[in-house]
Amino acid sequence: MDVLSLIPQFGNLLYTIVAFVIALSVIVAVHEYGHYIVGRWSGIHAEVFSIGFGPVLWSRIDKRGTRWQIAALPFGGYVKFLGDANAASGKDEGAMQEIIEQSPEELRRTMHGAPLWARAATVAAGPVFNFVMSIVVFGLIFMSQGVTREPLTVGELRSLPGTVQELQDGDEIVAIAGLSVPEFDQQGAWSDFTENLPVKRELDYTVIRNGQTMDVSGPWLFPALIQQVVPRSAAMDIDLKAGDVITSINGDPIFAFAQLKEHVEGSDGKVLLLNVWRDGAEHEFALAPRRTDEPQPEGGFVTHWRIGIVGGMALEPATEPAGLLSSLSGGVQQTIRIVESSLSGVWHMVTGAISTCNMSGPIGIAETSGAMASQGAQNFIFFIAVLSTAVGLLNLFPIPALDGGHLVFYAYEAVAGKPPSDGVLRVLMGVGVSLILGLMVFSVTNDLFC
Repeated sequence: MDVLSLIPQFGNLLYTIVAFVIALSVIVAVHEYGHYIVGRWSGIHAEVFSIGFGPVLWSRIDKRGTRWQIAALPFGGYVKFLGDANAASGKDEGAMQEIIEQSPEELRRTMHGAPLWARAATVAAGPVFNFVMSIVVFGLIFMSQGVTREPLTVGELRSLPGTVQELQDGDEIVAIAGLSVPEFDQQGAWSDFTENLPVKRELDYTVIRNGQTMDVSGPWLFPALIQQVVPRSAAMDIDLKAGDVITSINGDPIFAFAQLKEHVEGSDGKVLLLNVWRDGAEHEFALAPRRTDEPQPEGGFVTHWRIGIVGGMALEPATEPAGLLSSLSGGVQQTIRIVESSLSGVWHMVTGAISTCNMSGPIGIAETSGAMASQGAQNFIFFIAVLSTAVGLLNLFPIPALDGGHLVFYAYEAVAGKPPSDGVLRVLMGVGVSLILGLMVFSVTNDLFC
Protein backbone atom coordinates (compact mmCIF):
# COMPACT_ATOMS: atom_id res chain seq x y z
CA MET A 1 0.00 0.00 0.00
CA ASP A 2 1.18 3.51 -0.86
CA VAL A 3 1.14 5.31 2.49
CA LEU A 4 1.53 8.72 0.83
CA SER A 5 -1.78 8.22 -0.99
CA LEU A 6 -3.56 8.17 2.37
CA ILE A 7 -2.36 11.66 3.34
CA PRO A 8 -5.10 13.59 1.46
CA GLN A 9 -7.78 11.29 2.90
CA PHE A 10 -6.39 11.74 6.41
CA GLY A 11 -6.23 15.48 5.87
CA ASN A 12 -9.88 15.62 4.80
CA LEU A 13 -10.90 13.50 7.79
CA LEU A 14 -8.96 15.71 10.18
CA TYR A 15 -10.50 18.82 8.62
CA THR A 16 -13.99 17.34 9.04
CA ILE A 17 -13.36 16.41 12.66
CA VAL A 18 -11.96 19.84 13.53
CA ALA A 19 -14.90 21.61 11.85
CA PHE A 20 -17.38 19.38 13.68
CA VAL A 21 -15.71 19.91 17.06
CA ILE A 22 -15.65 23.70 16.55
CA ALA A 23 -19.32 23.81 15.50
CA LEU A 24 -20.48 21.56 18.33
CA SER A 25 -18.34 23.29 20.96
CA VAL A 26 -19.73 26.73 20.05
CA ILE A 27 -23.31 25.50 20.18
CA VAL A 28 -22.81 23.59 23.43
CA ALA A 29 -21.04 26.55 25.04
CA VAL A 30 -23.95 28.87 24.18
CA HIS A 31 -26.54 26.33 25.34
CA GLU A 32 -24.84 25.60 28.65
CA TYR A 33 -24.06 29.25 29.27
CA GLY A 34 -27.79 29.91 29.01
CA HIS A 35 -28.38 27.41 31.81
CA TYR A 36 -25.51 28.83 33.85
CA ILE A 37 -26.22 32.55 33.62
CA VAL A 38 -29.98 32.30 34.19
CA GLY A 39 -29.35 29.88 37.05
CA ARG A 40 -26.92 32.39 38.57
CA TRP A 41 -29.44 35.22 38.13
CA SER A 42 -32.06 33.00 39.75
CA GLY A 43 -29.88 32.27 42.79
CA ILE A 44 -28.85 28.70 41.85
CA HIS A 45 -25.16 27.92 42.30
CA ALA A 46 -23.26 26.19 39.51
CA GLU A 47 -20.46 23.94 40.74
CA VAL A 48 -19.07 22.94 37.32
CA PHE A 49 -19.33 24.38 33.79
CA SER A 50 -17.80 21.85 31.41
CA ILE A 51 -17.22 21.80 27.67
CA GLY A 52 -16.71 18.13 26.90
CA PHE A 53 -16.76 15.00 29.03
CA GLY A 54 -14.15 12.69 30.50
CA PRO A 55 -10.65 13.60 31.73
CA VAL A 56 -10.22 17.30 32.42
CA LEU A 57 -7.63 19.02 30.23
CA TRP A 58 -7.91 22.50 31.75
CA SER A 59 -9.86 24.07 34.59
CA ARG A 60 -10.05 27.08 36.85
CA ILE A 61 -12.30 28.12 39.73
CA ASP A 62 -13.80 31.61 39.59
CA LYS A 63 -14.58 33.89 42.51
CA ARG A 64 -18.11 32.45 42.81
CA GLY A 65 -16.76 28.95 43.32
CA THR A 66 -17.70 27.61 39.87
CA ARG A 67 -15.17 25.34 38.18
CA TRP A 68 -14.83 26.12 34.46
CA GLN A 69 -13.26 23.24 32.56
CA ILE A 70 -12.50 21.75 29.17
CA ALA A 71 -12.58 17.96 29.02
CA ALA A 72 -11.01 15.49 26.60
CA LEU A 73 -14.16 14.31 24.81
CA PRO A 74 -15.53 17.40 23.00
CA PHE A 75 -18.92 15.94 22.15
CA GLY A 76 -21.18 17.90 24.45
CA GLY A 77 -21.03 19.67 27.76
CA TYR A 78 -22.94 20.31 30.96
CA VAL A 79 -23.51 22.56 33.94
CA LYS A 80 -23.57 20.75 37.29
CA PHE A 81 -25.55 22.74 39.83
CA LEU A 82 -25.35 22.40 43.60
CA GLY A 83 -27.22 19.23 44.62
CA ASP A 84 -26.96 17.56 41.20
CA ALA A 85 -25.73 13.99 41.00
CA ASN A 86 -24.75 14.10 37.35
CA ALA A 87 -24.74 16.11 34.12
CA ALA A 88 -28.45 15.29 33.56
CA SER A 89 -29.37 17.21 36.77
CA GLY A 90 -30.41 14.11 38.67
CA LYS A 91 -30.72 14.66 42.40
CA ASP A 92 -27.76 13.72 44.61
CA GLU A 93 -29.80 12.52 47.59
CA GLY A 94 -26.77 12.22 49.87
CA ALA A 95 -25.57 15.73 49.12
CA MET A 96 -29.08 17.17 49.46
CA GLN A 97 -29.56 15.47 52.84
CA GLU A 98 -26.21 16.82 54.04
CA ILE A 99 -27.20 20.35 52.98
CA ILE A 100 -30.53 20.06 54.81
CA GLU A 101 -28.81 18.87 57.99
CA GLN A 102 -25.78 21.16 58.02
CA SER A 103 -26.80 24.31 56.16
CA PRO A 104 -30.53 24.58 55.44
CA GLU A 105 -30.13 28.08 54.03
CA GLU A 106 -28.01 26.58 51.23
CA LEU A 107 -31.03 24.59 50.02
CA ARG A 108 -32.24 27.65 48.09
CA ARG A 109 -28.97 27.63 46.09
CA THR A 110 -29.52 24.07 44.82
CA MET A 111 -31.37 23.21 41.62
CA HIS A 112 -33.71 20.95 43.57
CA GLY A 113 -34.42 23.37 46.41
CA ALA A 114 -34.96 26.51 44.35
CA PRO A 115 -38.46 27.85 43.59
CA LEU A 116 -40.25 26.32 40.64
CA TRP A 117 -39.94 29.50 38.55
CA ALA A 118 -36.17 29.57 39.02
CA ARG A 119 -35.74 25.92 38.02
CA ALA A 120 -37.99 26.27 34.98
CA ALA A 121 -36.26 29.46 33.81
CA THR A 122 -32.83 27.89 34.24
CA VAL A 123 -33.74 24.77 32.27
CA ALA A 124 -35.53 26.68 29.49
CA ALA A 125 -32.62 29.10 29.09
CA GLY A 126 -30.41 26.58 27.27
CA PRO A 127 -32.68 26.12 24.21
CA VAL A 128 -33.67 29.80 24.32
CA PHE A 129 -30.02 30.86 24.08
CA ASN A 130 -29.59 28.52 21.09
CA PHE A 131 -32.50 30.21 19.32
CA VAL A 132 -31.22 33.68 20.22
CA MET A 133 -27.78 32.78 18.89
CA SER A 134 -29.31 31.59 15.60
CA ILE A 135 -31.37 34.77 15.23
CA VAL A 136 -28.36 37.02 15.89
CA VAL A 137 -26.06 35.08 13.54
CA PHE A 138 -28.62 34.96 10.74
CA GLY A 139 -29.32 38.66 11.24
CA LEU A 140 -25.63 39.59 11.07
CA ILE A 141 -25.18 37.50 7.92
CA PHE A 142 -28.19 39.14 6.29
CA MET A 143 -26.84 42.54 7.30
CA SER A 144 -23.40 41.77 5.83
CA GLN A 145 -24.95 40.56 2.59
CA GLY A 146 -27.15 43.61 2.29
CA VAL A 147 -30.34 43.87 0.25
CA THR A 148 -30.58 43.87 -3.52
CA ARG A 149 -30.45 47.38 -4.91
CA GLU A 150 -33.50 48.61 -6.78
CA PRO A 151 -33.72 48.75 -9.71
CA LEU A 152 -31.82 45.49 -10.34
CA THR A 153 -28.22 46.58 -10.84
CA VAL A 154 -25.24 44.57 -12.09
CA GLY A 155 -22.78 44.21 -9.24
CA GLU A 156 -20.51 41.61 -10.84
CA LEU A 157 -20.73 39.56 -14.04
CA ARG A 158 -20.18 35.81 -13.87
CA SER A 159 -17.93 33.94 -16.31
CA LEU A 160 -20.03 31.92 -18.75
CA PRO A 161 -18.77 30.04 -21.82
CA GLY A 162 -20.08 30.63 -25.34
CA THR A 163 -22.29 33.65 -24.61
CA VAL A 164 -22.29 37.26 -25.71
CA GLN A 165 -21.82 39.52 -22.71
CA GLU A 166 -22.43 43.21 -23.35
CA LEU A 167 -23.62 44.01 -19.84
CA GLN A 168 -21.28 46.04 -17.63
CA ASP A 169 -20.88 46.46 -13.90
CA GLY A 170 -23.22 49.19 -12.67
CA ASP A 171 -25.85 48.76 -15.39
CA GLU A 172 -29.38 49.28 -14.08
CA ILE A 173 -31.58 46.64 -15.74
CA VAL A 174 -34.94 48.08 -16.72
CA ALA A 175 -36.28 45.24 -18.88
CA ILE A 176 -35.26 41.86 -20.26
CA ALA A 177 -36.68 40.58 -23.57
CA GLY A 178 -39.16 43.46 -23.46
CA LEU A 179 -40.49 42.50 -20.00
CA SER A 180 -40.19 45.07 -17.24
CA VAL A 181 -38.07 43.91 -14.32
CA PRO A 182 -40.10 43.99 -11.06
CA GLU A 183 -38.70 44.81 -7.65
CA PHE A 184 -36.62 41.95 -6.32
CA ASP A 185 -38.55 41.54 -3.07
CA GLN A 186 -41.92 41.17 -4.84
CA GLN A 187 -41.79 37.39 -4.98
CA GLY A 188 -45.05 36.87 -6.86
CA ALA A 189 -44.24 39.46 -9.52
CA TRP A 190 -40.66 38.20 -9.80
CA SER A 191 -41.84 34.60 -10.27
CA ASP A 192 -44.27 35.68 -13.02
CA PHE A 193 -41.49 37.66 -14.68
CA THR A 194 -39.00 34.78 -14.75
CA GLU A 195 -41.61 32.28 -15.94
CA ASN A 196 -42.52 34.52 -18.90
CA LEU A 197 -38.95 35.07 -20.07
CA PRO A 198 -38.25 33.33 -23.41
CA VAL A 199 -35.78 30.47 -22.89
CA LYS A 200 -32.95 31.60 -25.22
CA ARG A 201 -29.16 31.48 -24.88
CA GLU A 202 -29.01 35.24 -25.44
CA LEU A 203 -31.53 37.89 -24.40
CA ASP A 204 -32.00 41.60 -25.06
CA TYR A 205 -31.43 43.70 -21.95
CA THR A 206 -32.66 47.29 -21.63
CA VAL A 207 -30.32 49.07 -19.23
CA ILE A 208 -29.55 52.53 -17.91
CA ARG A 209 -25.82 53.18 -18.22
CA ASN A 210 -24.30 56.52 -17.26
CA GLY A 211 -27.75 58.08 -17.36
CA GLN A 212 -28.59 56.81 -20.85
CA THR A 213 -31.04 54.04 -21.77
CA MET A 214 -29.72 51.46 -24.23
CA ASP A 215 -30.28 47.88 -25.41
CA VAL A 216 -27.49 45.32 -25.06
CA SER A 217 -27.19 41.55 -25.42
CA GLY A 218 -26.59 39.28 -22.47
CA PRO A 219 -26.84 35.64 -21.44
CA TRP A 220 -29.92 33.74 -20.28
CA LEU A 221 -30.64 35.05 -16.79
CA PHE A 222 -30.49 31.66 -15.06
CA PRO A 223 -27.64 29.66 -16.65
CA ALA A 224 -26.62 26.10 -15.75
CA LEU A 225 -24.25 27.61 -13.22
CA ILE A 226 -23.33 26.11 -9.86
CA GLN A 227 -23.51 28.77 -7.18
CA GLN A 228 -23.33 26.37 -4.22
CA VAL A 229 -22.79 22.64 -3.73
CA VAL A 230 -24.98 20.90 -1.16
CA PRO A 231 -23.00 18.92 1.46
CA ARG A 232 -23.17 15.12 1.28
CA SER A 233 -24.68 15.25 -2.21
CA ALA A 234 -23.88 13.47 -5.46
CA ALA A 235 -22.33 16.70 -6.77
CA MET A 236 -20.02 17.04 -3.79
CA ASP A 237 -18.98 13.39 -4.04
CA ILE A 238 -17.55 13.98 -7.54
CA ASP A 239 -16.01 17.34 -6.56
CA LEU A 240 -18.19 19.74 -8.53
CA LYS A 241 -17.46 23.29 -7.38
CA ALA A 242 -19.12 26.68 -7.11
CA GLY A 243 -18.51 28.58 -10.35
CA ASP A 244 -18.70 25.46 -12.56
CA VAL A 245 -20.97 25.74 -15.58
CA ILE A 246 -22.63 22.59 -16.96
CA THR A 247 -22.59 22.78 -20.77
CA SER A 248 -24.11 19.41 -21.70
CA ILE A 249 -25.80 16.34 -20.23
CA ASN A 250 -25.47 12.96 -21.93
CA GLY A 251 -24.28 14.83 -25.03
CA ASP A 252 -27.24 17.26 -25.13
CA PRO A 253 -26.06 20.88 -25.03
CA ILE A 254 -27.73 23.01 -22.34
CA PHE A 255 -27.46 26.64 -21.26
CA ALA A 256 -30.29 27.05 -18.72
CA PHE A 257 -30.59 25.73 -15.19
CA ALA A 258 -34.16 24.66 -16.01
CA GLN A 259 -32.78 22.36 -18.73
CA LEU A 260 -30.38 20.84 -16.21
CA LYS A 261 -33.22 20.37 -13.73
CA GLU A 262 -35.35 18.68 -16.41
CA HIS A 263 -32.62 16.15 -17.23
CA VAL A 264 -31.97 15.38 -13.55
CA GLU A 265 -35.63 14.98 -12.58
CA GLY A 266 -36.28 12.76 -15.58
CA SER A 267 -33.25 10.55 -14.97
CA ASP A 268 -35.00 8.11 -12.61
CA GLY A 269 -31.68 7.85 -10.82
CA LYS A 270 -29.67 6.71 -13.85
CA VAL A 271 -26.08 7.91 -14.26
CA LEU A 272 -25.71 11.24 -16.07
CA LEU A 273 -22.63 12.26 -18.06
CA LEU A 274 -21.86 15.95 -17.53
CA ASN A 275 -19.60 18.26 -19.49
CA VAL A 276 -18.48 21.00 -17.13
CA TRP A 277 -16.72 24.27 -17.93
CA ARG A 278 -14.30 25.30 -15.19
CA ASP A 279 -11.75 28.12 -15.41
CA GLY A 280 -11.74 28.04 -19.18
CA ALA A 281 -11.36 24.26 -19.55
CA GLU A 282 -13.87 21.48 -20.19
CA HIS A 283 -14.13 18.52 -17.80
CA GLU A 284 -16.23 15.37 -17.83
CA PHE A 285 -18.05 13.95 -14.81
CA ALA A 286 -20.49 11.11 -14.21
CA LEU A 287 -22.95 11.01 -11.33
CA ALA A 288 -26.26 9.42 -10.38
CA PRO A 289 -29.03 11.69 -9.01
CA ARG A 290 -30.38 10.80 -5.59
CA ARG A 291 -33.96 10.67 -4.38
CA THR A 292 -34.51 13.61 -2.05
CA ASP A 293 -37.45 14.60 0.16
CA GLU A 294 -37.81 18.38 0.04
CA PRO A 295 -39.95 20.53 2.39
CA GLN A 296 -42.52 22.73 0.69
CA PRO A 297 -43.40 26.34 1.65
CA GLU A 298 -47.04 25.37 2.17
CA GLY A 299 -46.05 22.36 4.32
CA GLY A 300 -45.35 18.73 3.61
CA PHE A 301 -42.64 17.16 1.47
CA VAL A 302 -42.20 16.33 -2.20
CA THR A 303 -39.77 13.71 -3.47
CA HIS A 304 -37.49 14.62 -6.40
CA TRP A 305 -34.31 13.40 -8.02
CA ARG A 306 -31.48 15.80 -7.17
CA ILE A 307 -27.71 16.05 -7.70
CA GLY A 308 -27.18 18.62 -4.92
CA ILE A 309 -26.41 21.98 -6.52
CA VAL A 310 -27.89 25.45 -6.14
CA GLY A 311 -28.04 27.71 -9.19
CA GLY A 312 -27.74 31.44 -9.52
CA MET A 313 -28.20 34.33 -11.90
CA ALA A 314 -25.80 35.22 -14.70
CA LEU A 315 -24.92 38.29 -12.68
CA GLU A 316 -24.32 39.12 -9.05
CA PRO A 317 -26.83 41.85 -8.13
CA ALA A 318 -25.46 44.99 -6.51
CA THR A 319 -26.54 45.42 -2.89
CA GLU A 320 -26.98 48.18 -0.38
CA PRO A 321 -26.72 48.08 3.41
CA ALA A 322 -29.54 46.38 5.30
CA GLY A 323 -31.01 47.84 8.48
CA LEU A 324 -30.47 46.21 11.86
CA LEU A 325 -34.17 45.65 12.59
CA SER A 326 -34.96 44.22 9.16
CA SER A 327 -31.91 41.93 9.39
CA LEU A 328 -32.92 40.64 12.83
CA SER A 329 -36.48 40.19 11.55
CA GLY A 330 -35.02 38.07 8.75
CA GLY A 331 -33.09 36.11 11.39
CA VAL A 332 -36.30 35.42 13.31
CA GLN A 333 -38.08 34.29 10.15
CA GLN A 334 -35.17 32.04 9.16
CA THR A 335 -35.13 30.42 12.62
CA ILE A 336 -38.89 29.85 12.51
CA ARG A 337 -38.60 28.26 9.06
CA ILE A 338 -35.98 25.81 10.34
CA VAL A 339 -38.14 24.89 13.35
CA GLU A 340 -41.23 24.40 11.17
CA SER A 341 -39.44 22.28 8.55
CA SER A 342 -37.73 20.20 11.27
CA LEU A 343 -41.02 19.45 13.04
CA SER A 344 -42.67 18.69 9.71
CA GLY A 345 -39.81 16.37 8.81
CA VAL A 346 -40.06 14.46 12.09
CA TRP A 347 -43.82 14.09 11.68
CA HIS A 348 -43.53 12.86 8.09
CA MET A 349 -40.83 10.35 9.06
CA VAL A 350 -42.94 9.03 11.94
CA THR A 351 -45.97 8.64 9.67
CA GLY A 352 -43.88 7.01 6.93
CA ALA A 353 -44.55 9.76 4.39
CA ILE A 354 -40.80 10.26 3.83
CA SER A 355 -37.75 8.09 4.39
CA THR A 356 -36.14 7.94 7.83
CA CYS A 357 -32.83 8.37 5.97
CA ASN A 358 -33.56 12.10 6.20
CA MET A 359 -32.37 11.90 9.82
CA SER A 360 -28.64 12.49 10.16
CA GLY A 361 -26.50 11.43 13.10
CA PRO A 362 -23.11 12.63 14.36
CA ILE A 363 -21.24 11.23 11.34
CA GLY A 364 -23.53 13.02 8.88
CA ILE A 365 -23.39 16.26 10.88
CA ALA A 366 -19.59 16.03 10.99
CA GLU A 367 -19.41 15.52 7.22
CA THR A 368 -21.71 18.49 6.67
CA SER A 369 -19.60 20.61 9.05
CA GLY A 370 -16.47 19.87 7.06
CA ALA A 371 -18.22 20.47 3.74
CA MET A 372 -19.65 23.82 4.83
CA ALA A 373 -16.32 24.93 6.32
CA SER A 374 -14.62 24.09 3.00
CA GLN A 375 -17.03 26.49 1.22
CA GLY A 376 -16.00 29.48 3.29
CA ALA A 377 -16.34 31.04 6.72
CA GLN A 378 -19.78 32.56 6.08
CA ASN A 379 -21.27 29.23 4.96
CA PHE A 380 -19.76 27.52 8.01
CA ILE A 381 -21.10 30.16 10.40
CA PHE A 382 -24.52 29.93 8.73
CA PHE A 383 -24.45 26.14 9.26
CA ILE A 384 -23.56 26.59 12.94
CA ALA A 385 -26.63 28.82 13.31
CA VAL A 386 -28.82 26.19 11.60
CA LEU A 387 -27.41 23.49 13.87
CA SER A 388 -27.92 25.69 16.92
CA THR A 389 -31.63 25.95 16.08
CA ALA A 390 -31.83 22.18 15.66
CA VAL A 391 -30.10 21.57 19.01
CA GLY A 392 -32.40 24.02 20.77
CA LEU A 393 -35.46 22.35 19.26
CA LEU A 394 -34.23 18.83 20.06
CA ASN A 395 -33.67 19.77 23.69
CA LEU A 396 -37.27 20.94 23.97
CA PHE A 397 -38.64 17.51 23.05
CA PRO A 398 -40.54 16.13 26.10
CA ILE A 399 -38.07 13.30 26.71
CA PRO A 400 -36.80 12.75 30.27
CA ALA A 401 -33.10 13.72 30.60
CA LEU A 402 -33.58 16.47 27.99
CA ASP A 403 -34.56 20.02 28.93
CA GLY A 404 -38.06 19.43 27.56
CA GLY A 405 -38.50 16.46 29.89
CA HIS A 406 -37.54 18.55 32.92
CA LEU A 407 -40.00 21.24 31.85
CA VAL A 408 -42.75 18.59 31.67
CA PHE A 409 -41.91 17.56 35.24
CA TYR A 410 -42.09 21.19 36.33
CA ALA A 411 -45.44 21.61 34.59
CA TYR A 412 -46.73 18.56 36.50
CA GLU A 413 -45.43 20.07 39.74
CA ALA A 414 -47.17 23.37 38.99
CA VAL A 415 -50.50 21.58 38.46
CA ALA A 416 -50.24 18.90 41.16
CA GLY A 417 -48.60 21.11 43.75
CA LYS A 418 -45.72 18.66 44.25
CA PRO A 419 -42.99 17.12 42.06
CA PRO A 420 -43.07 13.49 40.93
CA SER A 421 -41.54 11.12 43.50
CA ASP A 422 -37.81 10.45 43.33
CA GLY A 423 -38.50 6.83 42.39
CA VAL A 424 -40.72 7.79 39.48
CA LEU A 425 -38.15 10.36 38.32
CA ARG A 426 -35.37 7.75 38.37
CA VAL A 427 -37.44 5.38 36.24
CA LEU A 428 -38.45 8.08 33.78
CA MET A 429 -34.88 9.37 33.53
CA GLY A 430 -33.72 5.82 32.76
CA VAL A 431 -36.36 5.54 30.04
CA GLY A 432 -35.32 8.92 28.64
CA VAL A 433 -31.63 7.97 28.52
CA SER A 434 -32.56 4.71 26.77
CA LEU A 435 -34.61 6.61 24.18
CA ILE A 436 -31.76 9.03 23.53
CA LEU A 437 -29.23 6.21 23.15
CA GLY A 438 -31.63 4.36 20.84
CA LEU A 439 -32.09 7.50 18.73
CA MET A 440 -28.32 7.93 18.59
CA VAL A 441 -27.79 4.35 17.40
CA PHE A 442 -30.55 4.75 14.81
CA SER A 443 -29.07 7.98 13.44
CA VAL A 444 -25.56 6.53 13.25
CA THR A 445 -27.00 3.54 11.37
CA ASN A 446 -28.57 6.02 8.93
CA ASP A 447 -25.21 7.72 8.46
CA LEU A 448 -23.52 4.42 7.67
CA PHE A 449 -26.09 2.63 5.52
CA CYS A 450 -28.57 5.11 3.98
